Amino acid sequence: MPSFIATAAFGLEAVVKREVAKLGYANIAALDGRVDFDAELSAAAEANIRLRSASRVLLKIGAFEALTFDSLFEQTKALPWDEWITVDGKFTVTGKSVRSALFSVPDVQSIVKKAVVEKLKQKYKVNWFAETGSEYTIQVSLLKDTATLTIDTTGTHGLHRRGYRQKALLAPLRETLAAALIDLTYWNRARIFLDPCCGSGTLPIEAALIAKNIAPGLSRSFACEKWPQISPRTWKDARASAYADILTDAEPEIYGSDIDPGAVELARANAEAAGVDDCIRFETRPLSRIALPRDYGVAVANPPYGERLGRDKEVEQLYGEMGRVFKNKTWSVYVLTADEFFESSFGRKANAKRKLFNGMIKTDYYQYVGEKPKGQAGQRRGVS
Repeated sequence: MPSFIATAAFGLEAVVKREVAKLGYANIAALDGRVDFDAELSAAAEANIRLRSASRVLLKIGAFEALTFDSLFEQTKALPWDEWITVDGKFTVTGKSVRSALFSVPDVQSIVKKAVVEKLKQKYKVNWFAETGSEYTIQVSLLKDTATLTIDTTGTHGLHRRGYRQKALLAPLRETLAAALIDLTYWNRARIFLDPCCGSGTLPIEAALIAKNIAPGLSRSFACEKWPQISPRTWKDARASAYADILTDAEPEIYGSDIDPGAVELARANAEAAGVDDCIRFETRPLSRIALPRDYGVAVANPPYGERLGRDKEVEQLYGEMGRVFKNKTWSVYVLTADEFFESSFGRKANAKRKLFNGMIKTDYYQYVGEKPKGQAGQRRGVS
């Protein structure tokens, strides 16, 4: 049975592990920046189509200790590359090295490339490869002298590229991170969802996709679709299954607002492209004028912030307004920001906060848990 790796942004490994477990795969293990699992080859299609918070899906070819370049070459050459890369396959090698004796990434990539070429020469009895066929991106990751070699099944664009966001504002929230932020709340499709700083609409759109159980990868293609080992029928079945699981009768109550009318117009266009414009109400409205529709809602926000030498008075005022708007104790509020003084501006201490990275920016995810709706048991996740 093949082994796979679902890569994850720092701090989201547990979220991705839950998603992988939900798909029913075996031998699941969460490590730093990744979730390992075993599954049938059809998982290359299913996982790419259905995983919401993972960054990529990699096919694991092998792992071993490598202290010298000779060892790296010989052990790489011994792996079954010929079972995956075709005679006309076009392949490149990317790499990284952390706390390893083989610290020169260009040299590591070169050695791996040579080893794979030698393996394929033995298999196909040729000295030159046309490289006109399917594309294969080999990744070599060295961590504490352990080399892990994989082939990327996802492709040039990571899983955050759903296909619905044709345009975005400056420094948009990645779709995979948005889905994970929602997963870490107590929200479900029966409760109100609100993003008071929606920008181009990523959070409300991801909430709508979750509420309707629309697989995030249904509208895009993946690198391994062209691999001969995975039949077109496998992809057809995986997509058909995902379409069959869509909750067409779901009517979630989702709101998104922003002070910028251009952002709201863009959010509406993105929601329409995602096929969820029927269940999101977008409004041009400053945060201070937001009126909560009713009790027991969940707000998730990625308000403006940046890496600043000092406090930004406008942003500090925005956080204060947020605290006043969400003083209703039945509402749960979750805010991602890099501002370490957020709690003082918001006006109260969070129940918990989680360290995450938004791109290269170190942030905290502040979690304010409201009262539970009467007659409902507590849902998943939330405070951690």
